[in-house]
Amino acid sequence: MANRSDLFRVAVRKFGPFESALRKEWDAFVSAGGSKCLLDAVPLDLHPLHEALFGPGGLRDGGWDVAFVSTDWIAEAAATRALVDLSPHLAGDPPEGYPSAWTESLLRCQSVNGRVLGLPYHDGPECLIYRKDLFEDSSEQAAFERATGKPLRLPESWEEFHRAARFFHRPERGLSGTVFAAYPDGHNTVYDFCLQLWTRGGELFDAAGKMQLKTPAAVKALAFYREILNDASAVHPQSREMDSVKAGMAFANGEVAMMVNWFGFAAMSETIAESKVKGRVAVGPVPSGGGPHASLNAYWILGISSASPHREMAWQFLRHCASPAMDKLLTLEGAIGCRKSTWQDPEVNQVIPFYHRLESLHQGARELPRLENWAQLAAVIDQMVLAALQTDESEEALTSKAQDQLDRLQRNSRGFA
Repeated sequence: MANRSDLFRVAVRKFGPFESALRKEWDAFVSAGGSKCLLDAVPLDLHPLHEALFGPGGLRDGGWDVAFVSTDWIAEAAATRALVDLSPHLAGDPPEGYPSAWTESLLRCQSVNGRVLGLPYHDGPECLIYRKDLFEDSSEQAAFERATGKPLRLPESWEEFHRAARFFHRPERGLSGTVFAAYPDGHNTVYDFCLQLWTRGGELFDAAGKMQLKTPAAVKALAFYREILNDASAVHPQSREMDSVKAGMAFANGEVAMMVNWFGFAAMSETIAESKVKGRVAVGPVPSGGGPHASLNAYWILGISSASPHREMAWQFLRHCASPAMDKLLTLEGAIGCRKSTWQDPEVNQVIPFYHRLESLHQGARELPRLENWAQLAAVIDQMVLAALQTDESEEALTSKAQDQLDRLQRNSRGFA
């Protein structure tokens, strides 16, 4: 391996489009005279990535120059001073069009007490992703009405979603009605639970800012999630082993009729060469459980290690990745660019006909709170959901146990406005 002084190290969220786009972005950066270093881009799944960033040899120890950082981790990064404050760079040498070239919702999470800890890299709120060839097929519509006595339409409620999933579930043809990213990684099941809660009119936190799971809406949310995940006549059989990336790949592989997942996986299904559903993908709002339609605003930023030996080069690379051309390149690789210009780009919308809908999907998107110990709090929800899937214990008992754990953790929590 080259000496660290000749090596530019990037910790990457393991995902094919991220990895290929980053390599092309770096090659363009080098061609423009931006660096003579060798790129060492290391793809990591969620838990290993978190450990690599915040554990020994991580961001504070100079192990990395640039990192993919989930907005879930911003409070932790702020509290540990793991990332460089980009405010001086943004004031003196900002990316083209900053900040107006991005929607305000993509600039909030990484701004903490006057510090800006990264630039938005990959976006895409959660939405309903479905096979329009199935929903628009007249024979499928007729069969659905015969079977259910109701017209086949895009599900507006979770009950309609479950009914449609059962109808399209055809394992003998390799087709599942739906898929959930139910792998217990502290992220995906937490996001799913929050959507179930919010769309039932519930809230994760009370007026005092404390997480509360002993509520009727939380019980209903957990009950539905348990019911549908345990329904072998509706759900992909490998859901419990899948994170959001694997669930997205299952959809792109033609194994799933519809799912609630990140917008990026709809776009990926239109762009990657191995997709079997290209040209047959559409998006819509997340179903409701009797409350408002809701989505989740969580995204990936690029941040600079506070101990990087290449801090100035790292900033120039971040500026480069945030340029209109590189944001568009990222999108055409199968990820989701963050600039408004990319969302409205004619070529992008020709390749991905629903891409322009990103701005409207953002309007209903919500964010999780920035808490230094959010990973611990999220793990409690993750464990609660896992227990619901693996035991017969009542939802009331499970939420009560989870609340006891949360109360102990929240005595020491710190938040950032």
